[in-house]
Amino acid sequence: MLGAGVFVVFGPAAAAAGGAGLLPALVLAGFVAFCNATSSARLAARYPESGGTYVYGRERLGPFAGFLAGWGFVVGKTASCAAMALTIGAYLWPGQARLVAAAAVLAVTAVNLRGIGKTAAVTRALVALVLAVLALVTVVGLLGGPVHLDRLGESGGSARGVLTAAGLLFFAFAGYARIATLGEEVRDPQRTIPRAVPLALGVVLAIYLVLAVVALGVLGADRLAASAAPLVDVVTAAGLPGLAWVVRAGATIAVIGVLLSLVAGVGRTTLAMARRHDLPGALAAVHQVHQVPRRAELAVAAVVIVVVLLGDVRGAIGFSSCTVLVYYAITNAAALTLGRDPDRRLPVQVLAALGLVGCLLLAVNLPLSSVLAGFGVLAVGAAVYALRARR
Repeated sequence: MLGAGVFVVFGPAAAAAGGAGLLPALVLAGFVAFCNATSSARLAARYPESGGTYVYGRERLGPFAGFLAGWGFVVGKTASCAAMALTIGAYLWPGQARLVAAAAVLAVTAVNLRGIGKTAAVTRALVALVLAVLALVTVVGLLGGPVHLDRLGESGGSARGVLTAAGLLFFAFAGYARIATLGEEVRDPQRTIPRAVPLALGVVLAIYLVLAVVALGVLGADRLAASAAPLVDVVTAAGLPGLAWVVRAGATIAVIGVLLSLVAGVGRTTLAMARRHDLPGALAAVHQVHQVPRRAELAVAAVVIVVVLLGDVRGAIGFSSCTVLVYYAITNAAALTLGRDPDRRLPVQVLAALGLVGCLLLAVNLPLSSVLAGFGVLAVGAAVYALRARR
């Protein structure tokens, strides 16, 4: 979650929601994510195996629901991988962004192929560095900004704008269920997953709220909406432009962390789909030593590199948000079939219902191009599934 989204998403979200709508949109996105996280945690504890909602949908709603979730996740997150890789290239070497992006994908895949232990260790180091950079931006903004709290009420958005912004901001939260996606590799999943997912989400939401207040208070809604690198502009506006390179380096490190987890998550979902022959069965092989889906991750990396070198990934955030929101709508629908949980104080059934409605509401209020592309890809997947079933 602490990845590229926090460095880029506040700009387009402010453009959609205005100053007064940015924080409500962030809270709404966080609440929908919390509902999704609660449902994901319950299902992951019940089905601790790789695949996430692809598995839950199959087990609770039927094969088609599982296929649609897996299809949307793999396609949407593959596009996100390409977008994140190109972001690394744009920060490090804009003149050769595609070449650097392809090299980044190869490097990240090599780390993931060594096994989840090494991947987790690298991710911990990256998160520590990113947290240090975000803390620097916050302190510089608060001390040198100054932070004008009256800018939090600047108008310019609408109710639909808040929903659009919340859908875009959801992209920055996506990642809280990665623990569930890697369910087979989590120690004591029945205890670990239900605690780790909401804890991680709560910490990240608190960080995002602080950063949103600082960015909006220092820059104002209009300048924030026009910014391609909001956190860089915060330290520049605070009178310390010399620190911009630190923030840019932090953004690069954050995106590498995103790419590490994305490639791992897509690879595991591909593995789960291949095991059930929803994707070619050859992708179901697991390395005997490192216990990772080697062929699946290599296939994902190959597709991402092709997109990076040849394709246009503009609008990938909206496209990814649309498909992933549908993915989590299926998660909540599956959780509703579990019934009440007497051991939990939270009204889990109510949260699952709210999460289902919230996911669909945010998905359809994304920019029109993202909605058409996202639902178009899902329709293609459904058609392929229908043809295969008929055969």
